[in-house]
Amino acid sequence: MIYMVKNLNKEIKNHLDESSDIKGCDLKSRYFTETESKFKSNPEGKYKYKYIEKMDYIIIPIETDYIEPNENLDKILHPVLDIAEDNDYLVISETPIAISQGRVVDEMDYEPGLKAKFLAIIWSKYIWGYFFGPLLGIKKRTIENLRKLPEESKRHKEVVLQLYGLKHALKPASEAGIDLSNAPGTLVSLLPENPMKVAKKIAKFIQDSSSKNVNVLIIDTDATYKRGDTYFTGLPTAIYPIKSNKGVIAYILGQFFENVGSTPLGSSMEISIEKALKIANIVEDYQKQLSTNMDTIHSVSKVLGSDKDNVTIEDLNSINHTPAVIIREKKIKQKSEIGKIKRSEP
Repeated sequence: MIYMVKNLNKEIKNHLDESSDIKGCDLKSRYFTETESKFKSNPEGKYKYKYIEKMDYIIIPIETDYIEPNENLDKILHPVLDIAEDNDYLVISETPIAISQGRVVDEMDYEPGLKAKFLAIIWSKYIWGYFFGPLLGIKKRTIENLRKLPEESKRHKEVVLQLYGLKHALKPASEAGIDLSNAPGTLVSLLPENPMKVAKKIAKFIQDSSSKNVNVLIIDTDATYKRGDTYFTGLPTAIYPIKSNKGVIAYILGQFFENVGSTPLGSSMEISIEKALKIANIVEDYQKQLSTNMDTIHSVSKVLGSDKDNVTIEDLNSINHTPAVIIREKKIKQKSEIGKIKRSEP
């Protein structure tokens, strides 16, 4: 059973409602301190926010508590309305979007058939864990995780088979972008519905509410690969020109070609693939170094001290989450132009 919000085709209608009130948002406790972080107030002095300078960019994390199924995205959008500047990039992870849409599934509702049992144990755990994985040189961490696949993975394969089909279920891990690690209990989150449309609606909401032109990207940490000028991913959807919905074929071919990082799923504006990937990877690199990052089910117990199936909403609310990041390009003075002006002075 998929727990969907009523009239889901309206998408994130609650947090895009024109009557949304931003005045009651208190974020003073939502920003934590890191040694490389700096703090700054926006011009109106309403919020003090954390930022980190990396190369030609300023990284501004948007921290929240846990966004629950069918909850609106005000926790993300309220601070963005205040902190963002024109031409910033608002990069949102796919999971909070999907969970907000109600795109969660309880794997206990799926009884695994023979095909799912074979794919989970024989195919993924043993054939990929002990043969294909080492042969293709996939990450050691992935191989170790495959060799430790629990019995519950049978139900997971059944979910993938029923909702996305065999070409995704044949992938040994991270099938179809389903997120097992950021939902309570036996719930998992699917990919967002129509991420391109969602990105555009969020950008319009920000524009209408604050008159700020913010570029919105929705990303997934599953890989995009590159062969020559061709980009491809196993995920069911991605921005143009990435060839998507390739399932296990993309995963296998990707081991022989370049892994270019995270996959942009939706964008509110036209953007070059090179720029989109660069922005997405800056965000992924930042999020991965966080102590609260839970990118696999094995990291859940490390962060929360609880097995995935026993995780509660209260557990998820006990840590800071970073579902979105603002990326701001630094305004670099053109030294050559300054030099010309000085030389022209009498």
